[in-house]
Amino acid sequence: MKMAAVFLLGLADDEQRQLIRRERVFRDRTNPLDFLNDTEVIERYRLPREFLFRLIDIVREDIEPDTHRSHALSACTQVLVTVRYLAKASFFSECGDLHGISRASVSRAVDAVTKSICHRLDNIHFPTEEEANRVKHDFYQIAGFPNVLGAIDGTLIPIMAPKVNEPEYVCRKGYHAMNIQVVADAWLRFTNVVAKWPGSVHDAFMFENSSLKAKIEARTDGWLLGDSAYGLKKYMMTPKLNPSTPAEENYNEAHSKTRVVVERALGVCKSRFRCLHKSGGMLLFSPGKCVQIITAVMKLHNMCLEMRLPQDPDVDVQIPDQVLLPPNPARVDQTGQAVRLRLIQRFDN
Repeated sequence: MKMAAVFLLGLADDEQRQLIRRERVFRDRTNPLDFLNDTEVIERYRLPREFLFRLIDIVREDIEPDTHRSHALSACTQVLVTVRYLAKASFFSECGDLHGISRASVSRAVDAVTKSICHRLDNIHFPTEEEANRVKHDFYQIAGFPNVLGAIDGTLIPIMAPKVNEPEYVCRKGYHAMNIQVVADAWLRFTNVVAKWPGSVHDAFMFENSSLKAKIEARTDGWLLGDSAYGLKKYMMTPKLNPSTPAEENYNEAHSKTRVVVERALGVCKSRFRCLHKSGGMLLFSPGKCVQIITAVMKLHNMCLEMRLPQDPDVDVQIPDQVLLPPNPARVDQTGQAVRLRLIQRFDN
């Protein structure tokens, strides 16, 4: 303390005041929606103005500050910052510079808004028995495959290497990821999302340990379509290994054309929200916060479909070739084989 006092005495009054107290700098936080036209809003946020206003109304109660002292961030600013990050996968510094806030404030805004979306937006529902006929009709129109309640798949979302249990997150492709189970309907809506498993977990394991399995197992009004990573069951139709008849080939073709909706849904979602796309790098958060962001994005995807927002016509949907694995005796289900055989007979024409 004495040395500090001696040092200050040797300085001029103005220099002393500068050292003791730095004046706070408040950057311009003009609301971009007030001066950007509709085209510029879409270019900056990849979403139209009406979508942004609706999202602000949904989360406002959770994120609106109680006071405007010290230039607290408005709900509008927090939502715009978050959407910019989710849709463009921009650096926090870029998001902050665009909206006149710091990187730390961007991080807090993304956390608050995505948490509120997960809490407030309830639009991911597996079809009930009352809704099943409409869902099955929509799927049947694609390729004539009957009684389909949903198409299931897993998708890998790259994340930063976590500090705890790091090897468990290394996926089969060699990078750190979360493995997300999704089910989609014929209109590309997500009807089930399981976001909690590390990248090393197999798709079939995720399904076997999900509440969806118990739900679909108890029903008798339809089945899911999965690739050969899943076991053949009465409620899970998979491709036929080494088709040898025209009926089996027709069955596999109809199965592939119908199941591809889940690949398209993921392609549209990742194209609109680049933070999940491989071109956006990776999610630089802990696994828990990654789950929160991924779930929020899936809900926003459904909201976009509900509002009938136009899809990017140039979406690059990576549809992998069917990898037909040899049957695993532990996964052979006699009832499932009988159901699939009856289905194959329907395609004998």
